[in-house]
Amino acid sequence: MPELPEVETTRRGIAPLIEGRSVSAVVIRESRLRWPVPGTLPKRLARRKLRKVERRAKYLLLRFTHGTLILHLGMSGSLRVLPPNTPPSKHDHIDLVFGDRCLRLRDPRRFGAVLWTEEDPLQHPLLRSLGPEPLSSDFHGEHLYRLSRGRRIAVKSFLMDGHVVVGVGNIYANEALFQAGIHPARACGRISRKRYDRLAEAVKEILRSAIDQGGTTLQDFRQADGNPGYFARELKVYGREGQPCPHCGNSIHQRTIGQRSSYYCPRCQR
Repeated sequence: MPELPEVETTRRGIAPLIEGRSVSAVVIRESRLRWPVPGTLPKRLARRKLRKVERRAKYLLLRFTHGTLILHLGMSGSLRVLPPNTPPSKHDHIDLVFGDRCLRLRDPRRFGAVLWTEEDPLQHPLLRSLGPEPLSSDFHGEHLYRLSRGRRIAVKSFLMDGHVVVGVGNIYANEALFQAGIHPARACGRISRKRYDRLAEAVKEILRSAIDQGGTTLQDFRQADGNPGYFARELKVYGREGQPCPHCGNSIHQRTIGQRSSYYCPRCQR
C-alpha cells in the first residue's frame, strides 16, 4: 500500500507538471472504486484551473478555485503524467487532461478514491479527525507520551493509528521502532517520555529518508515518472526475517501484531 513517502513522492512528481494548468477533459473509464467516482466531474472541472496539489496524510488534494478533488491511491494505485494520446491499459481508470498532458490514475485493485468537495477538504469526514503530520512541529515525543497514557495496545499499532499521527504505515513503523530500540509489541502506555522522544525523531528521520529516495517499491508502486522507489535498499528489518540484525547480528524475528506483519530484533529492541 502506498504510504506517506510514496504519496508525497507522487505529489512532488506531478505538481510541477500540472499546477496552474486548466482541465481540458476528464475521462472516467471505471467509476467503481472504493466509492463511486462522481459522474459530474467532467462538467465540474471543464476549463477550470488547478491551483495547487497538496497532501494531507495519504490523501492528495487537487485544489481548484471552486472546490477540491480528493485522491487516495488505495492498495495499489499510482498517478503518472503522460501525453494525452497514450493508450490506456486495463487498470487505467481515470484521466484528467491538461491540454498536452494528462494525469492518469492506475488502480488494479480499485481500492483507491476520487472524491469531490466544495467545502474545506480538511473538514471532510475522511480527514477532519486525523492526527498531526509526522514531519510537522506538532508531532513530537510529548504528543505520543500524552496520548499513550493508560493504554495497553502494542506501540506499533498505536503508532499506525491515524488519529495519533498520520501516514506511518507498516513498513515505516517497523523501521522507526527498530531505530528507536523499542519492541513493537510493548504496551504503548509503558514507554517513557524519553523513549518516545527517540521514537518521534526516528519516525521523522525514516520518513525523510524514504521521501528523498522516492518511497519504497515492493510490488506495485511507481513514482510519477514510472521509476520505482529506492528506499527498499535501506530497510533494516522489514521483510528480513531470519537475516542478521545490522546492529548485533542476531536473527530478525517476525510476528503478527494488529493483523500486520512485524519485524524486529529481540536483542536490540525492548
